[in-house]
Amino acid sequence: MGDGSCERAVSAHAAGLAAVPAGNSEGRQRTMDAEALKALQAPLKEQYRQEPTAAMITLHAEARLDSAAVACRIETGRGLIAAGLHPATGGDGSLACSGDMLLEALVACAGVTLRAVATALAVELRDAVVRAEGDLDFRGTLGVAKDAPVGFRQIRLIFEVDTDDPADRVETLLRLTERYCVVLQTLRTPLEVATEVRPLKD
Repeated sequence: MGDGSCERAVSAHAAGLAAVPAGNSEGRQRTMDAEALKALQAPLKEQYRQEPTAAMITLHAEARLDSAAVACRIETGRGLIAAGLHPATGGDGSLACSGDMLLEALVACAGVTLRAVATALAVELRDAVVRAEGDLDFRGTLGVAKDAPVGFRQIRLIFEVDTDDPADRVETLLRLTERYCVVLQTLRTPLEVATEVRPLKD
């Protein structure tokens, strides 16, 4: 598949289509091979070719501030997550840290994309683990040093795979996983983040 057909076999939609049936609250996976994935995505790809605007989807997230603590609650499809201060900024460690959540979103996206690409390319993965490490200098967010950045200085995304496929196939697998991982590409590509203030309606 060195003629570019491997790239055509995988679309950006692979990052958002896991092998978990819709409505499966227990998250049990079903077996999916390349043909099943192709059949699942083919009508979506055709729709997006014919109607590009249908591929433009706005995702939403919402957090409500705690009335007393330095914390907020984020609504997710699996319930509420309470986020607060990291212990390095005064938290007690009982609440989720937004920095950890960012890395968790990265490994979640990369993991789903890795599985989708492996399925599309028929790369046999006996097992795989995706890890993310991020370096933070908390002097920045606490305003201790003006030259300290507010945010991650570096993030390392590590793929550990157990497979008998040759090195060139694994290289293609990882290259396409990087290419189609939405969160990874968002972090790597500068984008505009607009902010605004609105009156609270409820």
